[in-house]
Amino acid sequence: FPVTIMMFCFVLGGFISAQAQSDTDLVVRALKTGNPEMITTYLDDFVDLKLLDKDEVKNMSKNQAAMALKSFFTEQNIKGFEKVSEGGKGNLVYILGKLTTSGKSFNITVQLKQKAGNFYIITMRIS
Repeated sequence: FPVTIMMFCFVLGGFISAQAQSDTDLVVRALKTGNPEMITTYLDDFVDLKLLDKDEVKNMSKNQAAMALKSFFTEQNIKGFEKVSEGGKGNLVYILGKLTTSGKSFNITVQLKQKAGNFYIITMRIS
């Protein structure tokens, strides 16, 4: 009986980990496209957003954040994304990587929170 419980917990833990992985994979794929419209589908209702040297804006609405990201991606001619690392605990996950252009790259940190079974971007910092 204890072995059965342990196996159940192990399988459940693996499933939860695999679920988090597949949800972040969707966000990573969206970032790799360089398409801001695709990325904004994963924004939470309110987002903390920091773009390059500008001040971080806390609790920016999804629509405002979408417009700011679209403008940034267009101005900087973002072409893709390379994931450097990923981690997290519980319902919070982060992704670290680089947004790429034809000539340079920008560091990006994305924090996601699980809500109603899906992960949504709650913080995005680009430097």
